[in-house]
Amino acid sequence: MGLTIGIDVGGTKIAAGVVGEDGVIGARTHRDTPADNVDATAAAICDAAAELIAGHEVEAVGIGAAGFVSSDRSTVLFAPNLAWRDEPLGARVAEQLTIPVVVENDANAAAWGEFAFGAAKDVEHMVCITVGTGIGGGVVIAGEMLRGAHGVAAELGHMRVVPGGHRCGCGARGCLEQYASGRALVREGRAQAESGSVAAAQMLSVCGISDPAELTGPMITEAAMAGDPCAVELLEDLGRWLGEGLASLATMFDPTLIVIGGGVSAAKDLLMKSAEVAFEKVLPAKSNRPHPTFSLAELGNDAGLIGAADLARRPAPAPEKAR
Repeated sequence: MGLTIGIDVGGTKIAAGVVGEDGVIGARTHRDTPADNVDATAAAICDAAAELIAGHEVEAVGIGAAGFVSSDRSTVLFAPNLAWRDEPLGARVAEQLTIPVVVENDANAAAWGEFAFGAAKDVEHMVCITVGTGIGGGVVIAGEMLRGAHGVAAELGHMRVVPGGHRCGCGARGCLEQYASGRALVREGRAQAESGSVAAAQMLSVCGISDPAELTGPMITEAAMAGDPCAVELLEDLGRWLGEGLASLATMFDPTLIVIGGGVSAAKDLLMKSAEVAFEKVLPAKSNRPHPTFSLAELGNDAGLIGAADLARRPAPAPEKAR
């Protein structure tokens, strides 16, 4: 299959691009996401795709959607930040565009982008975890995307790490996302600043603000990269939680490579070093097993778009038969 279109549907923006078999993006376009309107969201996706189709010989479309996607890669079962509930998105868009359309979980699509064309292109077993406002992830085993029986596997951010811990947006308590994400970084940074900590006050000054409520994840990351002690400590704490979570994932999936992406990964060594130290400390049977290597993601914000486009070239798995 030649050219395909990848579409990454976020809570505020729909990014679309024409992608070749080499993973290179040609033409691009985007639309705003009307997140509270199912029909308008589908129309915006179709409009962006139609613009690209008009100028290129496109054979299929892949859509990355933040939410649970059915195993047949067509229906969005649930999306936390969009109005999709059992939405037959693939069929709806395919009917309008009259070419094949597949829908993938957005984190799976990003993981596949890194597997096929990015940091993990030379391995067959990998875990990719994206550390942004929340935590997403994807798992590739023996060159195949792990989707599970119902299409909702590899929700890595919702692995419980603290029984009875912080309440998560998924409804559970103690998810990894509540301790190792950008949201957790901001929560802890604001808590320190509100406590009257001198070090946190200095961090606010470095960020150019005085109100803790104005503190953001990128601000903390930039302050840490500039050497602010409080921000560095916050990033190291986040990295520790991340490393402990990744040790559990390595125990389950035994990957060759663990890829870390997302906005918080901009901290690079500040995050990676503490994550690797914690990982090595808690990995079960660490002296008697091969260890995966760590790598930062390479494709940035394009990973989901590129991955969705490439997955559109691959047939949907056969549905699992009920017993």
